[in-house]
Amino acid sequence: MSGEIHDLKITGRMLLGGVVTDGTVLVDGGRITTVTRGGGTEGGHAADARAAGARETIALEDGEVLIPGIVDTHVHINEPGRTEWEGFDCATRAAAAGGVTTVLDMPLNSNPPTLTVDALNVKKARAERKAHTQLGFWGGVDETNLGTGMLRRLWDEGVFGFKCFLSPSGVDEYGSLAYPKLEAAMREIASFGGQLIIHAEDPHELAEHGGHITDSYRSFVESRPAECEAAAVATVAELVERTGCRTHLLHISCGASVDVIREAKAKGLPITAETCPHYLTIDCDHIPDGNTAFKCCPPIRGLDEQDALWAGLVDGTLDFIATDHSPADAKMKAGTLATAWGGVSSLQVGFRAVLTEAKRRGLGLADAVRWMSANTARFAGFHDRGAIAPGKRADLVVIRPDESFTVHADELLSRNPISAFDGRVLDGVITRTMIGGATLHPADRDEAGDPANLIRRP
Repeated sequence: MSGEIHDLKITGRMLLGGVVTDGTVLVDGGRITTVTRGGGTEGGHAADARAAGARETIALEDGEVLIPGIVDTHVHINEPGRTEWEGFDCATRAAAAGGVTTVLDMPLNSNPPTLTVDALNVKKARAERKAHTQLGFWGGVDETNLGTGMLRRLWDEGVFGFKCFLSPSGVDEYGSLAYPKLEAAMREIASFGGQLIIHAEDPHELAEHGGHITDSYRSFVESRPAECEAAAVATVAELVERTGCRTHLLHISCGASVDVIREAKAKGLPITAETCPHYLTIDCDHIPDGNTAFKCCPPIRGLDEQDALWAGLVDGTLDFIATDHSPADAKMKAGTLATAWGGVSSLQVGFRAVLTEAKRRGLGLADAVRWMSANTARFAGFHDRGAIAPGKRADLVVIRPDESFTVHADELLSRNPISAFDGRVLDGVITRTMIGGATLHPADRDEAGDPANLIRRP
């Protein structure tokens, strides 16, 4: 290492192998080449990296910790077609400001949705100069592309898998799948080794329980009770056992679903599952009446369900946390809990919300990073991110995990200043976000996106 000049050297406290310790990271060509902790060195150099020269050196300040960038696998960016709701530029700026360095975009609520290769190419073209973070794409499946060969074509174009709904999606151009069609989709996707991701709420249960929704959020919860989700999850598990399709359950919101998933995993079924920051940090009985910023499907439930979700994370039944960032403009969020658009905007603050609640429950930074970086990266098939280690991308974040801040919705970088976290005090001030070792300045509107940030399934 003597005499070598590296692109970047970072020294200070850092999260290495689940432990915060003093260390040094060397970066070359956008990747981590050497990691030193204490007196030992990982990577291709035996000498102490602390003595290495570099073109840029970052010395972390007291209270700062270097962590791997967050990988958010569930984000609705809505471009093209509904860019007034969000868009690639605003979304990836907000992501970077919140410590998120990789974003996977959902196939809706863009219009056209990502149900065809042509629609995927339109998205890529729109995102090319607007992606400030790494950006990949999910495909979708409904009756329009089922059995047409399009799913395999999308897979070959690098989508990360296929999203389906068992109940109405909320937009006319993206249909749902009845259970026989779901089985057909599973068989088709399994035939080429793909992955299906599912919004699991049973349409029959929803029809049975749909009641009168008032200004009370609890009334909205009662219109989409836990059994709607748990029944769908149980049916999905039966179909996975029948078809062998690799299947992921999105935004799990209740303990009954966790129980079903636990049983499915005990059978060795290829099922994974996620939950979201809003289910883990907000409860329905403390939501102000009529506040549509909190409306989402499935709904935010009570504290007993929240406790069950945390238990599912701790024991590994739930694999990770993703935001399900689903923003909309004021017009779509106007009205009542019965009529307003359902979706929580959380891309910039979701990781910090989880960190804050994790600490309150006796967990910590390492847990939040595991659930929102290492495990999400593994789920998406990334071997080059999710940890600070030699060979990984230098997608890195500097955070003050013990410093708090107040969320002000009108200061967030998402296009629309609507947030269920408005006014909340959270831990975790982000002081720097790096993509491939280069520091981003998300609030700098002159900073252009990078076409190299568009990625495909590894």
